[in-house]
Amino acid sequence: MSELEATAVVMEQPERLALSRLALTPPQAGDVVVDIAWSGISTGTEKLLWTGAMPSFPGMGYPLVPGYESLGFVAEAGPDSTLAKGDCVFVPGARCFGEVRGLFGGAASRVVVPESRLTRLDPEIGPNGVLMALAATAYHALAAEDAALPDLIVGHGVLGRLLARLTLAMGAPAPTVWETDPVRQDARDGYPVIAPDQDDRRDYRAIYDVSGRADLLDELIGRLAYGGEVVLAGFYSERPSFDFPPAFIREARIRIAAEWRDADLQAVTRMAERGALSLDGLITHRRAATDADGAYRTAFGDSACLKMILDWRGEQ
Repeated sequence: MSELEATAVVMEQPERLALSRLALTPPQAGDVVVDIAWSGISTGTEKLLWTGAMPSFPGMGYPLVPGYESLGFVAEAGPDSTLAKGDCVFVPGARCFGEVRGLFGGAASRVVVPESRLTRLDPEIGPNGVLMALAATAYHALAAEDAALPDLIVGHGVLGRLLARLTLAMGAPAPTVWETDPVRQDARDGYPVIAPDQDDRRDYRAIYDVSGRADLLDELIGRLAYGGEVVLAGFYSERPSFDFPPAFIREARIRIAAEWRDADLQAVTRMAERGALSLDGLITHRRAATDADGAYRTAFGDSACLKMILDWRGEQ
């Protein structure tokens, strides 16, 4: 087999990005080669990588290939694989770029990835398939044992919208959504979107925060009913803290929703395929992969950009 290569987005250091041609680690038993069609840009974790504000954890460092929201088509699979050439799959990232770190490794024209990490999708899903990781993240927060579905969601980006859509799909009443940016205060999906200062409620049972703002805890705890819960479902680069007496008086609970698991991804895949969960209208911007630098800057700097995707077709 000839050496495999890919064009990939490489964050060389904070706020410096290149489109580079990289050699790929040869596939081993159990690996699949996938040609990426589209990859999404995360305005949460990837923005922290871009700015250099990402807290240190295993695998962190530059240069790195970002991206954990990719959809592609199988190019090569082993004889024992359950996948076939041409199958449409969701790719949550890859680590196949040699000395360049794969964190998270999905923003590339081609990847080599263990089959166990791939999820087969109906090809009719098209570019919306890149949203499966965020949908699974939202579902993971909602599906925790003994979790109450939200009656308040803080933040109306893609993750906040998916939380609201899933809440409705699960049969709960429409949650209220807080959003401070007027550009994102559109309310077309069956739930109200308001600025926090327009809301005088202080009896919320379950508040799900996806703002990424660590300084909001006191405000959110002050809006809880007795025994209510604040769920931190975003990613926080700064240290969250809160004033103890108000939390004590309410006997408040604080829960952290971590990364999605395979069961979450399978659940939202089934919901999307049967039409219970709509992913429409969440991808607002698209660029060719050759304009990756401009795409990342727009994704991180334009509040009207809910989700930017890169088109890798033809770059393999």
